Amino acid sequence: MEESILGITKLVNALFGKLALALLGALHIQPSNPEYPIPNHIAMELLVFALAVVFFLWLRARLSVERPGGTQQAMEMLLRNPMSLGVADMLENNIGHGAMRYLPMIGSIGLFVLFSNLISLVPGLASPTAEVSVPLGCAIVVFLYYHWSGLAKHGPVHYGKHFMGPNVYLSPLMVIVESVSHLARLLSLTVRLWVNMMVSEMLYGIFLGLTLALFLFAGKANAAGYALAPVPFLAPVIFIILHIFVAFVQAFVFTILPVIYLAGAVSEGH
Repeated sequence: MEESILGITKLVNALFGKLALALLGALHIQPSNPEYPIPNHIAMELLVFALAVVFFLWLRARLSVERPGGTQQAMEMLLRNPMSLGVADMLENNIGHGAMRYLPMIGSIGLFVLFSNLISLVPGLASPTAEVSVPLGCAIVVFLYYHWSGLAKHGPVHYGKHFMGPNVYLSPLMVIVESVSHLARLLSLTVRLWVNMMVSEMLYGIFLGLTLALFLFAGKANAAGYALAPVPFLAPVIFIILHIFVAFVQAFVFTILPVIYLAGAVSEGH
């Protein structure tokens, strides 16, 4: 089935489509839709990035120690909160000393995933994380980052010993096992986020459509129409709440797992 082109995708292609075609041509890559070489999920990623830049520039100008606003307090809760589930809390609890040096990268990935998950609540927009290549890209960034951090912290020789195990005779087997284990993390991070967001978006759209159909049917059913009149107003709220819940849970999972992987790579007992 051909992908429906979003309005924002048409706008992005009008602005950058020729440049994208030139770049793809230089790389000898044929776009699936030459009229719109920038697909929906790339356009949505660019929109998420642009909105995030505008939002944080706006927030930065309003930061205050004496009189923090509601938005500032909400964002601070994502860093630290009484449940110790903030990004800074998780880093300190799992890594300890020096954990804050990893906050910019881990926090940025977590917020990007969260904003990407939530943006489909706006009519006419879609979550880029519901497209498999976006979670895969995020997972690759996490994979490279925690290995790079481990190498920077311990050096190639000491970090490489982690893959060999304590027994020199079992080292060849352990290298294979550890390599497969780490590569499986790429699959785990990608599939978990992609499938959950794809299904959440699908259910969100299907049930909103069914609600509209019920509303149209009930409008022709006289007494039943009056009884069912509140349903089209209540059902969307239920599925919006469910979609928000899934968005936050998946963003949390995509934050806590990289923190755990990073802790294993940079811990002193590595």
